[in-house]
Amino acid sequence: MSVERTEDEVNRRANEKARKKKAARDKILATKTIEKGLVIVHTGKGKGKSTAAFGLAARAIGNGMRVGIVQFVKGKWETGERQVLEHFPDQVTIRTMGEGFTWETQDRARDIAAAEKAWQVSKEMIEACRGEAPRYDMVILDELNIVLRYDYLPLADVLAVIADKPYDLHLVITGRNAKEPLIEAADLVTEMTMVKHPFRSGVKAQKGIEF
Repeated sequence: MSVERTEDEVNRRANEKARKKKAARDKILATKTIEKGLVIVHTGKGKGKSTAAFGLAARAIGNGMRVGIVQFVKGKWETGERQVLEHFPDQVTIRTMGEGFTWETQDRARDIAAAEKAWQVSKEMIEACRGEAPRYDMVILDELNIVLRYDYLPLADVLAVIADKPYDLHLVITGRNAKEPLIEAADLVTEMTMVKHPFRSGVKAQKGIEF
């Protein structure tokens, strides 16, 4: 009987604590009234940056939104997420512009040309979001940070486009080594940290995990 009373007391205190926490949270949420398109950056050395971005695309699709995707690097990869998104042609446009990583092409001039072409398509997608009938609600620039890292595109140009993007457009940028000015310009930045990776133990890329 004594144990039951003690458990009841623990539950009562926990419930009261939860009630106060909810009241405090509701008060904070009531002050958050701004609705806008976000600039989101996924960076860091850990796995999952593009995966998280495509997860946002799936969430957007589920909410009836339209998504434009430009892939700056992973052009040669047949990824599972791309095959899933291609089942929603009315809501998703995917432009695969990359030709692989620099160490695969071994041609810097070719990489720069591919990056410039992908950036032009990106700007066209962003521009198509203006007016009363925007074409996309979200644009994902997959691995843009990679080409910025190697200075294949002028950072100032990218920052100017971001600053002038349509107010309601969500813009998602992925890739490790995001430059500090881009981080400053973003509303939401997530850094993926690698704690452990099977590749270091000799395990090759696995279907459904890496691609």
